[in-house]
Amino acid sequence: MSHAGPRLSLLDLATVGRDQPISEALEASVTLAQKADELGTFERLWFAEHHNMPSIASAATAVLLAHVAARTERIRVGSGGVMLPNHSPLVIAEQFGTLAELHPDRIDLGLGRAPGTDQVTMRALRVDPRASDRFEQDVLELQGYLSDESIVPTINAIPGRGTKVPLHILGSSLFGAHLAARLGLPYAFASHFAPDALQAAVAVYRNEFQPSEQLSVPHVIAALNVVVADEQEQAEALGASVLRSRVRSLASRVPAYAGRLTDADIDLLLHSPVGQQAQHMLTYSAVGDADTVGRYLTWFAEHADADELMVVNAAPGLDSRLRALELLAG
Repeated sequence: MSHAGPRLSLLDLATVGRDQPISEALEASVTLAQKADELGTFERLWFAEHHNMPSIASAATAVLLAHVAARTERIRVGSGGVMLPNHSPLVIAEQFGTLAELHPDRIDLGLGRAPGTDQVTMRALRVDPRASDRFEQDVLELQGYLSDESIVPTINAIPGRGTKVPLHILGSSLFGAHLAARLGLPYAFASHFAPDALQAAVAVYRNEFQPSEQLSVPHVIAALNVVVADEQEQAEALGASVLRSRVRSLASRVPAYAGRLTDADIDLLLHSPVGQQAQHMLTYSAVGDADTVGRYLTWFAEHADADELMVVNAAPGLDSRLRALELLAG
């Protein structure tokens, strides 16, 4: 793969395998981060805020970023994203301001409007259900805390003030595209699980973009799943297991099924509406050897009109993922 194509970055979901200790899953994320850092090909590495999901260990996003940033040297680390309705802008400014003071010019702050969880968990997080309606004001308040001049009189983020941590708006619909364009911020589209509005949202963002202090020209990041291995057949087998685990995860949201699904149940569910939903979520997935995946990435960058691709390194198992990073970097 030539480096003339779009820039590559990584989204790590800090995935916890079935019966895997969380400590081991987090250590795997650190090992992968160090590998990506060493390879030098990848621009940034993001972790996402999800709550009450047994298979994802990045709920305390800023804490995990601090650990990963301390154990890497070059790669930018950030949130993809922090779900701003769950937090006060001042607290996020203090967290990411602290990160920026510890790791200058290496921290990104991607912001999402979704709660990153279900209604019951939202109540446990003490989130007002209307919090997402204030998203734009919260982004501006947060931006103020990280700049030289807070927009809230007498209130400063310490740490945070003057760090100018770059903000990114994340989205899977047209809402985020309009907002990122209006505020002159980079826009990252969650096409790795929400493929439908990708092209429409990117077109809206590019057409409406207003330059800002942070960004003079539009910058689009599009996410996709990648399963790359030395041999095509090996990649396809790994890809099949990615689909199965997505089906398991979707079906497990039904309380009657949680923790009780056998492999035979998953076989049956593959051809059900749940299986179809899982396949649809994985629409943008590059599966194959290095050449096949390289061609797919080139096609996808053009299809998405993206400046940067954010890869979800989806194969199960640490060794498969480490090898995938080497093949992507090659």
